Amino acid sequence: MKLAKLPDRTPVKLTTTLMPHLAARLRDYADFYAETYGSREEVADLIPFMLEAFLDGDPDFRKSRKVRRDEPKTSSS
Repeated sequence: MKLAKLPDRTPVKLTTTLMPHLAARLRDYADFYAETYGSREEVADLIPFMLEAFLDGDPDFRKSRKVRRDEPKTSSS
């Protein structure tokens, strides 16, 4: 079969506390998003996509993950 088994798609809830200035910046970002795309989205709905874009855009992080994936597996038995 060409299609690989689908990954786990069960959402994981993560609770975090933000400093007031960051919460305000995120609300500003949601406003900017609405101005840009003509569609208002809640900050909480934007954050997962913002985090994914941040991680995908970090070349050092991508390189470190590739190195770890390419390392030979050692057995612990």
